[in-house]
Amino acid sequence: MNALSQILKNKIVAIIRGANPADVLKIADALCKGDVNVLEITLNSPDALPVIEELANKMADKMLIGAGTVLNAVTAKAAIEAGAKFIISPNVNIETIQITKQYGAVSIPGAYTATEIVNAYTNGGDIIKIFPASHPKYIKELRGPLAHIPMMPTGGINLENVEEFKKAGAVAFGIGSALINAKQKITKEYLEQVTGNARKFVQAVS
Repeated sequence: MNALSQILKNKIVAIIRGANPADVLKIADALCKGDVNVLEITLNSPDALPVIEELANKMADKMLIGAGTVLNAVTAKAAIEAGAKFIISPNVNIETIQITKQYGAVSIPGAYTATEIVNAYTNGGDIIKIFPASHPKYIKELRGPLAHIPMMPTGGINLENVEEFKKAGAVAFGIGSALINAKQKITKEYLEQVTGNARKFVQAVS
């Protein structure tokens, strides 16, 4: 199964931002136990590229690893070389999309308006990250004229609203703090909580 198919099948992209690099492997394992198998490491996290490389090497048979908060083509290339299989941005940067596709990774640029979304998609975006995801109704309205464009709402997705976003037509969901609190002390109990939350999200979107 290729990376795009894995994202569309799993639907949930867990986002780790700002975690202690020494804790990321433990968090990834906890997510995996809860059947969340797609993980984004944001590049504004400490030692993001070495962390991506470690995860890509140690979790390759269990998880699809990607990079987030990718703002330009140079860092997209560096992330892919470290092992990232998908590149997520908060904005539309055509060069970033192009280099991502050139190196065989999945491109998920971020957009908000209809014009930005169409621009991102026509320039090669595989899935368009709708950021910030203000309300499920907005996704539904966008999909009126743009039903051919796969959309992944991100920012503000939680267990209370994820089903509504799915009903609105989202193909995947970027989930950060509702799933992983990077500031939380990493204990056995907390990791069990992450696994439990992961299972709840998987159930909600299945």
